[in-house]
Amino acid sequence: MDERWITPDWPAPVTVRAATTTRAGGVSAGPWASMNLADHVGDVAGAVAANRQRLVMRLALPVAPRWLTQVHGNRVIDTVDGSASTEADAMVAHAPGSVCAVLTADCLPVLLCDQAGREVAAAHAGWRGLAAGVLEQTVTRMHAPGRELLAWLGPAIGAAAYVVGEEVRSAFIGRDALAAEAFRPAADGGWHADLYALARRRLGNCGVTAVYGGDFCTCSDRERFYSYRRDGVTGRMASLVWLEAG
Repeated sequence: MDERWITPDWPAPVTVRAATTTRAGGVSAGPWASMNLADHVGDVAGAVAANRQRLVMRLALPVAPRWLTQVHGNRVIDTVDGSASTEADAMVAHAPGSVCAVLTADCLPVLLCDQAGREVAAAHAGWRGLAAGVLEQTVTRMHAPGRELLAWLGPAIGAAAYVVGEEVRSAFIGRDALAAEAFRPAADGGWHADLYALARRRLGNCGVTAVYGGDFCTCSDRERFYSYRRDGVTGRMASLVWLEAG
C-alpha cells in the first residue's frame, strides 16, 4: 500500500479509478507539510503547483483536475461544462477524459459511480453541505438511479472528535427526525455529530444503499491527515474519481 494515497475499498467497475491523498509525499512546509493541494489556505503558490503536478503524475490522471471553489453549498457542475462557474461543492462526469475532485480537511468527501462504470461524481460534504442536500443534488445529476450507484465515504472528522451546537443538530432533525440517531450528547452540552451516519442516511433516502468506507478520523490521525478543527492553519487532501476508457 502506498502511504501517499488511499485507494477506496469499494467494488467499483474496472473503468472507475479513485483515490484520496494523504498529507505525505509533497513539497509544502510548515503547517501545510507536505502534500497540500489547496491554493486558498496560505501555502506558497509554487509548492501547491508542484504538489498538483505530482498528483497528476503519480495517479496517472488523464488530465489535471478542474478544482472547485467550494462554498459548503449544494451546487453540482458537470466536468464537460467549461463555461460554468467553478463555485460548487460537487462534480459529475459521464465519460472518460476528465477528473472529479474535491478538497477536504475534516469535511466528508463522497465518491460515487454507477455499477456499469459509465459515470462518476465527487462531493464535498461538511455539515452545511449535507444539510443543504449536496448528496441529493449529486445523485440527481447522475443518469443511473440511486439503486444502481455505489458510494465511498472518504476521510472525515469522526464523531468522537466532532462536537457541534444545537443549531447543527436542528438543521438535520428538522427535516428528518430519525437523523437524531447520528447525534449523541457531549460533555460540554453540545453534540457529537457523526458525519458518516448522516451521509449514509441522506444517500439511503436517495436509494443509494451500496455505501462503503467511513472508518476514518482526520482529527485524530495527525500522521496521515490534515484537520482544520485540530490545527486551524493547515492543508487539504484531495479525493478524486475518474473514468478510464473501457
